[in-house]
Amino acid sequence: MRVINYLLLAVLLTGCTSLFGQDSLNYTPEVIRETARRAELGDAEAQAVLGSIYHLGLGVPQDYQEAMKWWRRAAVQGNPSAQALIGGMYNEGKGVPKDYQKAVKWFKLAAEQSFADAQFNLGVMYNKGEGVPQDYQKSAKWLRRAAEQGYAKAQINLGYMYKIGHGVPQDDQLAAYWARRAAEQGHTKAQAVLGGMYALGQGTPKDYVLAYKWLNLAAAQGVASTIRDKLAEKMNTSQIQEAQKLAREFKPKKEKP
Repeated sequence: MRVINYLLLAVLLTGCTSLFGQDSLNYTPEVIRETARRAELGDAEAQAVLGSIYHLGLGVPQDYQEAMKWWRRAAVQGNPSAQALIGGMYNEGKGVPKDYQKAVKWFKLAAEQSFADAQFNLGVMYNKGEGVPQDYQKSAKWLRRAAEQGYAKAQINLGYMYKIGHGVPQDDQLAAYWARRAAEQGHTKAQAVLGGMYALGQGTPKDYVLAYKWLNLAAAQGVASTIRDKLAEKMNTSQIQEAQKLAREFKPKKEKP
């Protein structure tokens, strides 16, 4: 479960821009000094950003311990991004010994503040039984909370749970619904899954054109090209052309929490 890099980027984009404006993304010495000054004064947002700067080595030597120091200071003030980042470090064993129980502790603190990334990762840990007893119902609960906020990885995982009936009643229509929401955001795996569901008529009316469209989009990212090509054998030229047109016109639409 690779959680840290995406969350680091989110912290840096939201934190530094809100603190200093768009130009701060250059991480000049002046920006880093101002971040450090605010962090020393107890600004939790600046502390979270400074931890991310040290974690990535942006204008400073990379230092996981220094990153953890600043994240902890932000986390004890209730900063959910810092809490989730600490959870990610324990989950992956970066800069600290791998410890799933501590990862769960920090993810839960952030998840209870409606932090979608942490809700997703907590759902995955319940699903795998890492740091907590395996519990599909609790997994579905946390995945749903993240999915309802528009978190694409949670949406496709929740859709899969509906598909196989883990923690929720088996329901192909809800599986297709959550796969579609993730696919519309550009999630490659979700596009492949949704394409397969249209091809088989699972949870949605069978539609080879829409199936090919989604499979074609996934294939452009290196996924499901074999399934797409086999589907093409069942389609006529006009159907394939229509599906390709739909794929070309597709533009991902990120959901807003």
